[in-house]
Amino acid sequence: MGYRIVVAGATGNVGREVLAILAEREFPIDALAAVASSRSQGTEVEIGDTGRTVKCQNIDNFDWSGWDMAIFAIGSDATAIHAPKAAAAGCIVIDNSSLYRMDPDVPLIVPEVNPEAIDGYTARNIIANPNCSTAQMVVALKPLHDAATIERVVVSTYQSVSGAGKAGMDELWNQTRQIFVGDEKDVQKFTKQIAFNVIPHIDKFLDDGSTKEEWKMVVETKKILDPKIKVTATCVRVPVFVGHSEAINIETKDELSAEEAQRILREAPGVVLHDKREDGGYITPVECVGDFATFVSRVRDDPTVDNGLNLWCVSDNLRKGAALNAVQIAELLGRRHLKKG
Repeated sequence: MGYRIVVAGATGNVGREVLAILAEREFPIDALAAVASSRSQGTEVEIGDTGRTVKCQNIDNFDWSGWDMAIFAIGSDATAIHAPKAAAAGCIVIDNSSLYRMDPDVPLIVPEVNPEAIDGYTARNIIANPNCSTAQMVVALKPLHDAATIERVVVSTYQSVSGAGKAGMDELWNQTRQIFVGDEKDVQKFTKQIAFNVIPHIDKFLDDGSTKEEWKMVVETKKILDPKIKVTATCVRVPVFVGHSEAINIETKDELSAEEAQRILREAPGVVLHDKREDGGYITPVECVGDFATFVSRVRDDPTVDNGLNLWCVSDNLRKGAALNAVQIAELLGRRHLKKG
């Protein structure tokens, strides 16, 4: 027996990726519904490479009763309207937006890191998926934290435009073309030109000078991994279509050499260590696209502090940062609480 599952926002980048990953991982499905806004009603979306399609229904009048779980990829505003309706009807919501992440009654889950926290879903019938940049980082940090207790993290991100949705990808494409043909550059989605540029600004500015994206990395890491960890982040948008990269510096309570960290990461769930100290001996965003893993490279000692390490972390943000993690949550939920057959 399988599950009755809904994908909300099925026409968007993340929603389409969810459908593809459900097929790739052979998620046990008895019934599948795709829902989206009224303007997408009737649109057929492909279920990965299966050759099958599903027709989108209007989320505004969708009946949530009788469905086991729903993966939401519709943004915070729409989620605030529809997630409580689904949860009240008994459909467990796995939400990709930031709306519920810091709600104390909603578990924030990365299955490789804090699977036991999913047991708290019963308070609201809602489970939150973390920010894309947080998700890949905590997968890399978890085994090192278990081994030596991480006390401080300094992270700089290099985040692809797909993190800003289709509009972000379109803007990079259009600006690149406009520059090559000599047209005037059209800046709409981002605050400055993104083609051939980097922008140290993602989401809104807060009173302390940080951005909301940076704040998310701080508070989400604490909720998922350990509230005692000190985190500081600088989040940067770069002209890459898919794949987030992070330069991470950590300080641990106990001594942990680069060689020992490499050994731990080589065996860690969800991590692929690719760390050769030679030209090309590391993973870049182009190489991670379409993969499930969080890749770690350039692990090395930081001699400027006691017990310091540096590492480079890359992952497909549409996968581990969103769709894959959501499907993994669904799998975890099934194993622990909704066993079929």
